Amino acid sequence: MEKGIQGSINLRRNGEEEEEAVDLSGKVHLLPCCIKFNGPCDVSDYFKPKPTGMESDGLKTQEAYFRGRKLQGANVPIPDGYSGFVLGKKSLDKRKASKISEGNSNCWEINAKYKSITYWNHDSVPSQDDAFLRSFHWLAVAKTMHEPVTAEDLVSASAVLEKLN
Repeated sequence: MEKGIQGSINLRRNGEEEEEAVDLSGKVHLLPCCIKFNGPCDVSDYFKPKPTGMESDGLKTQEAYFRGRKLQGANVPIPDGYSGFVLGKKSLDKRKASKISEGNSNCWEINAKYKSITYWNHDSVPSQDDAFLRSFHWLAVAKTMHEPVTAEDLVSASAVLEKLN
């Protein structure tokens, strides 16, 4: 039987509070493509989102071009009670590194945080029906499913069921 992998996330960076992490709100983008490169790039020289002045489904739309393709997007806040983080592998001191090889280390730390994200569509204006926005609805469903049930809730549910029968 295979063991699960464990890891940890340090919510403090080098002993600093989480509040002191770099705030990337308004600078995090979810693009509708796969980029097969992982490294530094002068993104701001090429990717320049601009507001369109239009609003659709309560979302202020933006426009940008990526490799010649027009994208339409909207900036949305992360739901209340949640936060977005950019994580990086935690640097281990030499003593700890000798015990754990760097490739097997599952210790992570916060490099940056964000409270909003801009998501982009290829061929359509952003709307409340987009899968990305609909996924936020599951957070409320999950919270409700995991809340404890009180005796009053059971009595109330039983009364409703009796009326239906």
